[in-house]
Amino acid sequence: MPESVRGPHRSSRRRRGAAALALATAFGAVLSGCTSLHTVAPKSERAHANAKVVMAHQPVDCREAKCIALTFDAGPSRHTPQLLKILKEKKVHATFFLLGKNHIERYPKLVKRISDEGHEVAQHTWSHRRLTDLSDTEVRREMSRTQKAVKDLTGKEPTLMRPPQGRTSDEVSKICEEFGIAQVLWSATAKDYSTNDSKLIEKRILDQSSRDGIILLHDLYQGTVPAVPGIIDALRKRGYTFVTVPQLMAPGVPKPGAVYRP
Repeated sequence: MPESVRGPHRSSRRRRGAAALALATAFGAVLSGCTSLHTVAPKSERAHANAKVVMAHQPVDCREAKCIALTFDAGPSRHTPQLLKILKEKKVHATFFLLGKNHIERYPKLVKRISDEGHEVAQHTWSHRRLTDLSDTEVRREMSRTQKAVKDLTGKEPTLMRPPQGRTSDEVSKICEEFGIAQVLWSATAKDYSTNDSKLIEKRILDQSSRDGIILLHDLYQGTVPAVPGIIDALRKRGYTFVTVPQLMAPGVPKPGAVYRP
């Protein structure tokens, strides 16, 4: 996605197109397994937890239920209030991977609202730079600024991060471990950066959805939020229960430094 969102100006559209192409390439690399980085399936984390753990404080046990996680990258944005309204009406909690520059700093009240309404607040770095292109110092700066901004607004530091464009490495993972952060990739994407067609976005997600999956959407694009009600309704008819990423792993917990991919 673009590193900043400045409205529907021509230069912004050009930047968005270039970013979309880069993200599409990265997405293909991540999901095709063309990385030597070790990844862990969320269900594996769940399976390795103590089988006798009682899920007293969890709304659902994904060891039994057919679970799927709905996640949103690169917000908050002007579309986020409508998304939060939909999620509240549908009684769904999602995971928000928030972006610092021009997002957290522009919509601080929305960050707090996301947290207050029971969603998982995670981070997506400060300025959406590819972490694999940065020095260790720059990676730490990208992450620490976002950690501090979220903690200042919600009282809690994120424990999850989605690397921009899904690009990560062993070096990035080591730094994540320092921050107490696990990385989360995805199994389904609508490529909503490339279309405003809400029906197409819905179809793409429904075609790719599976048990223990992680859905990637962006709440800053025009066509995405209108697609969410149809996605939720259709997947519920298929027997899915919507959970946050940590709930998907419970009674296991995300481990700092690990990279999770369904």
